[in-house]
Amino acid sequence: MTPARGEGEHPPGRGEGARPPGPSTRAVHAGLPPESQGQAFLPGPTFAAPFHLAGDPDGSSHVYGRYGNPTWSAYERALGELEGGEAVLFGSGMAAASAVLLPILFPGDVLVMPSDAYMGLRGLVDSHIAPRGVEVRALTTAGGVLERACLDGAALEGASLVWLETPTNPGLDVIDVAAVSDAAHARGALVAVDDTLATPLQQRPLELGADYSVTSDTKAMTGHADLVLGHVATRDPARAQTLREWRALSGAIPGPFEAWLAHRSLATLALRLASQQENALALASALSKRPEVSGVRYPGLRDDPAHRLAARQMEGFGTVLTFTLPDRATAERFLAELRIVAEATSFGGVHSTAERRGRWGGDDVPEGLIRFSAGCEGPDDLLADVLGALEGASG
Repeated sequence: MTPARGEGEHPPGRGEGARPPGPSTRAVHAGLPPESQGQAFLPGPTFAAPFHLAGDPDGSSHVYGRYGNPTWSAYERALGELEGGEAVLFGSGMAAASAVLLPILFPGDVLVMPSDAYMGLRGLVDSHIAPRGVEVRALTTAGGVLERACLDGAALEGASLVWLETPTNPGLDVIDVAAVSDAAHARGALVAVDDTLATPLQQRPLELGADYSVTSDTKAMTGHADLVLGHVATRDPARAQTLREWRALSGAIPGPFEAWLAHRSLATLALRLASQQENALALASALSKRPEVSGVRYPGLRDDPAHRLAARQMEGFGTVLTFTLPDRATAERFLAELRIVAEATSFGGVHSTAERRGRWGGDDVPEGLIRFSAGCEGPDDLLADVLGALEGASG
């Protein structure tokens, strides 16, 4: 595990043998243009539909706003530096996922995926992938079922694409990306990893062998609960070009102002994650000792089933934990008693949020399961609010 707060980090080194920059330094400097006298560190957003275009369009870097924008390009460079590949930005996380799945899966292909994947992805597969004649093999991530089925080859026969989500939402199970990628590639299948809960600052699927790294930037990447964006990273230039072509044809483009805000937010990503993870671990530890709480899951807990693999594969344990209260009524009383924690359905932001996940009906979870996203509030304040809400809900 690397240090959570980037201790001992220095600006990017110069010369042979310079130590690689730490996570905070990489996040702060990612995608910035070369220093130029009198210019801003991060240029402002470019608002344009058409660009000046005389003669042959191949000689212009930008031609029309659906095909590209300088502000997108700057943020994509930043994401590519963090991912270790080439990044393509989309208008949402689901648009990013769609850009991987829809252009490459055709009748007769086989998709292997978690049955406990993000419900939006499952909805896309059920509505648009399976009906076009793609065979879908959906296996639960819990208990290592999907991972074992891939490693022993049972799930991979004839597979075209393996979609992984790690850590899973809301189960918080972790999959060995390197091992599954090796097994999939040996059988001719591609691998895509939903990296949303980890972010590329804490887990880099491309370095672990995946072909695609997919992230909803709406969550921790931007972290302020005010943007909807997503991206896909790959090391294959041809796949990156296919993603761009899909974005242009489908119109799944981001706004330049949103892209600029996302790039601006990137500078604090490591700091936010460090604070949020400190809070998440403190909460998980405290909740594990409460008699009315069961099933606490957080990969940072040493006795969590995912801890050993997460410690080896990730550079942090994320901002989300889950726990189960005795029933739906207790969970709803708990949420109503919270004062500084908001009841909301997203995660990864600076504001702590919580929800009874079973209210959506799409996840196989107990009625009293709470998904909790730790924010950047003071740890003592956050603990006091959560523990006080538990007392109120129980009393």
